[in-house]
Amino acid sequence: MSVSERTKKGMELGSWIRRMFEEGIAMKKQFGEENVYDLSLGNPVMEPPPEFKAEIKRLADHPFKGMHGYMVNAGYPETRAAVAKQLTKETGINLSENDIIMSVGAAGAMNVAFKTILDPGDEVIVFVPWFVDYFNYIENHDGVVRPVDCDENFLPRWDILEKTLNKRTRAVLINSPNNPTGVVYSPEMLTKLCDLLRKKEKEYSTQIFLVSDEPYKKIIYDGLKYPSPLQFHKHSIIGTSHSKDLSIPGERIGYLALHPDCEDHDAMMKGFVFCTRVLGFINAPAFMQNVVTKIQDVTIPVEDYQRKRDFMYNNLKRMGYTVNKPQGAFYIFPKCPIADDIAFVHELQKDHHVLTVPGVAFGIRGYFRLVYCVTDELLEKSMPGLEKIARKYGLLK
Repeated sequence: MSVSERTKKGMELGSWIRRMFEEGIAMKKQFGEENVYDLSLGNPVMEPPPEFKAEIKRLADHPFKGMHGYMVNAGYPETRAAVAKQLTKETGINLSENDIIMSVGAAGAMNVAFKTILDPGDEVIVFVPWFVDYFNYIENHDGVVRPVDCDENFLPRWDILEKTLNKRTRAVLINSPNNPTGVVYSPEMLTKLCDLLRKKEKEYSTQIFLVSDEPYKKIIYDGLKYPSPLQFHKHSIIGTSHSKDLSIPGERIGYLALHPDCEDHDAMMKGFVFCTRVLGFINAPAFMQNVVTKIQDVTIPVEDYQRKRDFMYNNLKRMGYTVNKPQGAFYIFPKCPIADDIAFVHELQKDHHVLTVPGVAFGIRGYFRLVYCVTDELLEKSMPGLEKIARKYGLLK
């Protein structure tokens, strides 16, 4: 066979979200775009903030020599210094440019991190439900995925986690605010998690990294504050991007941050630089590095997403769905009214032209994910289909 078994397995696991997106394109051609309600892909329609566009114009009007050339693999020193300054402000941890590597989005950051820390057979714990590509990011670098189930509030099952941690555990991967649930991990949860990691580090005489994927960290609702893993564990690695907080997912600009007190810090940073090169990224996009340097404290209007969150949550509750209220990001993850989430999603698509993603795509059955980073009109038009199917299955009398 021309395609490797690893790739075929990854394609099978990771196909659901893109499959629904592509089916949506076909349906729009068949029924008309105005008659298809695609809530499947987290591709925000919100435009970037004006400060982003102003920086593009400033750089285009006043280019500097070599602006589109190579720089050090870690990224421009001034960009990394700006990121470090903002992270220091947010966390109270004193970071410098020497703790930052610019990356090709959060996905690039995750792959660089795992390439750097994993030897074949090393294990990475991931909480279910998870973003499906985590499986691929870990297996890309010969790691072993160890899923740990969460409770009904999508928080870790501590009894399962403690039993799963072992001498081969190299990292615990977290995602907060979470895709697909919208859960934000509290300071209390992170304290408990990191106390457990330090206990196991001592028991096994090893390092267990807390790897945090946090592209939604600035999209948080109801006055909640984002607690950074850097504040709780010195073996923390942060991977993030500006895809969501600046609404520029196609520009692929993000960064890796390492706790300044991490053991073997300098060797780790050299490893990140080396892996940025050998994975073929070479460096993060030069122009985008320059654009984001001066706007590290800029974010899209989060109140717009909170309003959409409220609209979606209140309507789903009114219809009888069992659903947790998202605390951040722009996803919501209700329970299906039937056990078979794939059948439910297909029925919603076929009979009501509402596209969603089944829970199986995130490692858990019986749920479905909807996005609300779409237009108000699209959200409103999707409600009748969700209501009709809720009535059919007895959620709404």
